[in-house]
Amino acid sequence: MSDPQPADQPLHLGQASRLPASPDEAVLDYVPNPRRGTLYLVRFAAPEFTSLCPVTGQPDFAHLVIDYAPGETIVESKSLKLFLGSFRNHCGFHEDVTVGIGQRLMREMEPRWLRIGGYWYPRGGIPIDVFWQSGSPPEGLWVPDQGVQSYRGRG
Repeated sequence: MSDPQPADQPLHLGQASRLPASPDEAVLDYVPNPRRGTLYLVRFAAPEFTSLCPVTGQPDFAHLVIDYAPGETIVESKSLKLFLGSFRNHCGFHEDVTVGIGQRLMREMEPRWLRIGGYWYPRGGIPIDVFWQSGSPPEGLWVPDQGVQSYRGRG
């Protein structure tokens, strides 16, 4: 796995960047939190996320929602988009992919709190939703519902 980029030297911001071949090759950039000391929530939604089934190699599709309360840094959005895009050629079970994304962001960025919801479209006729969070949200943090309905089919 690549080391995170130092917060004062963004790798992708304002630069031409190629899509990493794998999540391990992807480098996430972190920049100083412009509102250090303020408790607030950041949300990223990736409604067209894809990875590959580790058994069949067929594409899996999900709507990911990442919420976090920043600490000293925030994740730079272009690097996050490239990181998430690198899963297009990555084989992994829904649980591993969803939790792995959350844990990597938590480990590298060190936010005050983080959660990820992976709302996966059906595989084998069964939709799989995967949720992970770093712990209880900080007191006073407004945490809205992720706003993604459970899969209903054509109903």
